[in-house]
Amino acid sequence: MRKLALKDEILLQVDKAARYIGGEFNSVDKSQSLKDGKELLRFAMCFPDVYEIGMSNLGMMILYNMFNEREDVWCERLFSPWVDLDRIMREEKIPLFALESQDPVKDFDFLGITLGYEMCYTNVLQILDLSQIPLLARDRGEDMPLVIGGGACAYNPEPMADFFDLFYIGEGETVYDAIFDLYLENRRQGGSRKDFLRKAAGIPGIYVPSLYSVTYHPDGTIESFSPLFPDVPKKVVKQLVTDMETGYRPIKAPVVPFIKATQDRVTLEIQRGCIRGCRFCQAGMIYRPTRERDVETLKASAREMLRNTGHEEISLSSLSSSDYSDLKELTDYLIREFKRDGVNISLPSLRIDAFALDVMRQVQDIRKSSLTFAPEAGSQRMRDVINKGLTEEDILHGASEAFHGGWNRVKLYFMLGLPTETEEDIKGIAHLAEKIAEIYYDVPKEQRNGKVQIVVSTSFFVPKPFTPFQWAPMNTEQDFIRKAGIVKNEIRSVLNQRSIKYSWHEPDVTSLEGFLARGDRRLGPVILKAYQKGALYDAWSEYFHYDLWKEAMAEAGVDMEFYTLRERSTDEILPWDFIDFGVRRQFLAQEWEQARQETVTPNCRQKCSLCGAKRFGGGVCYENAN
Repeated sequence: MRKLALKDEILLQVDKAARYIGGEFNSVDKSQSLKDGKELLRFAMCFPDVYEIGMSNLGMMILYNMFNEREDVWCERLFSPWVDLDRIMREEKIPLFALESQDPVKDFDFLGITLGYEMCYTNVLQILDLSQIPLLARDRGEDMPLVIGGGACAYNPEPMADFFDLFYIGEGETVYDAIFDLYLENRRQGGSRKDFLRKAAGIPGIYVPSLYSVTYHPDGTIESFSPLFPDVPKKVVKQLVTDMETGYRPIKAPVVPFIKATQDRVTLEIQRGCIRGCRFCQAGMIYRPTRERDVETLKASAREMLRNTGHEEISLSSLSSSDYSDLKELTDYLIREFKRDGVNISLPSLRIDAFALDVMRQVQDIRKSSLTFAPEAGSQRMRDVINKGLTEEDILHGASEAFHGGWNRVKLYFMLGLPTETEEDIKGIAHLAEKIAEIYYDVPKEQRNGKVQIVVSTSFFVPKPFTPFQWAPMNTEQDFIRKAGIVKNEIRSVLNQRSIKYSWHEPDVTSLEGFLARGDRRLGPVILKAYQKGALYDAWSEYFHYDLWKEAMAEAGVDMEFYTLRERSTDEILPWDFIDFGVRRQFLAQEWEQARQETVTPNCRQKCSLCGAKRFGGGVCYENAN
């Protein structure tokens, strides 16, 4: 019988005890290798949020399977304990543990933490704290795990630099083997923690914050960012898989949770990157160039994963699924092969056109589903500013096709606070929703599926690193609220107002996200103070306490508006400039100017814009090469 880190009395007290017991189908147990005295590198893979969300993270599961393919590595999982268990663990001083072995995380060699979004930062400190690992990297001794961060937010690691020993910049399949080999060799030779970190800094894509120094101008901007030693690289170069056949590490047997995960299905990654070039989208820039997986490989992967899990749904994962070259062949195969077994096909990130609607008619019960459009902006002028590549004609035609196909519910996603936005652009959100509602009545009455429902949702714009808008100022919270009010009032004034429902995100969360997204090392004390005051699960509205963050900023002497409201000069040294992510800074600056001129840049398949990603030697950049 497996040992458990938590006693039965505790498991009976907490919500969803299955989050903490491990032993799920397809989870990896290498405990026998430990008993046999084999040398194992032990890696605790953490997603700093609740189990159900973390178990839906594709990147984490790819690395989990990849690491465990090595005989000398045992990778285990852990997630943030929910607030009920968090309290008990603190009261009873129970160290945080990994799921597979139930062993304390502090006894592992590595603690790897995925930084998927900024609002998880205090949860990172919770993980360290409950693991009984010193929060600050400089305070850790030889007996503590090396804490390594990765994920989208690692592309600006500086706000979290105080808490991590090293960061991995890029896609995990590329150099983790080199990291593990170096660590094991360093251990055999009796090398120290510092010895390892100094050598690791020489591995492409690895950033060791303690080996770099930052100075600031009197106005608070960065004066210099430089390595402390001549053998430490000045630039950290993003690592990525260029050949999606030979370099990609597919998941053969995903772990099947005991309880329903947020994404309770097989996830089939069909491509990486995006050809579109939306100027607000960080993922579309940092994951360039677009690289597709072979359709025959995907068919085989789908069969294998469904067979090894028993899941009843398969989701095609991509930033823009419609742009996958063999999407029709793949979807036709999946529907033909698996629909008779009751397997549903989920296709997120589709551009709504005749093909997409035809597919969805085959895989969805239209009486229970809604369609999602993401125009992002209400006016054509603003869609050109953000380079959305979507005209009003495209949107209305897609809506018409959907309504004639039997749908009656459409969700529309927009952003408020975009650069150069005017009141007319904001009102355009209501008018576009009204036009879509009107189109529904072009469908003959006897063919309509009930009343039309248009659900409008607005989020507030956050300028992210490595996008053309990284230099742009954010709106104030008051401006965000005012602009949401304009949308709300304009919707009330349109003819079909009863068919339109409107909601918006909270501006305080957005402001904090912007603060953390473009921050530098001086944010470390703020994050630490906020956590010590009780900030935790900031991504969950019921646990978000903005006042704690404001108190932390005041005590740390950090001005939030310096990071959120200030427009940057394109000559300013930005906190993340030491990372070479493949796209030229000059290209981003050019796109920033193109945005202000309301000029559209063609997508990567229409015309190469010389962004710089071609240097990686693969993907869409070479599709038409002779």
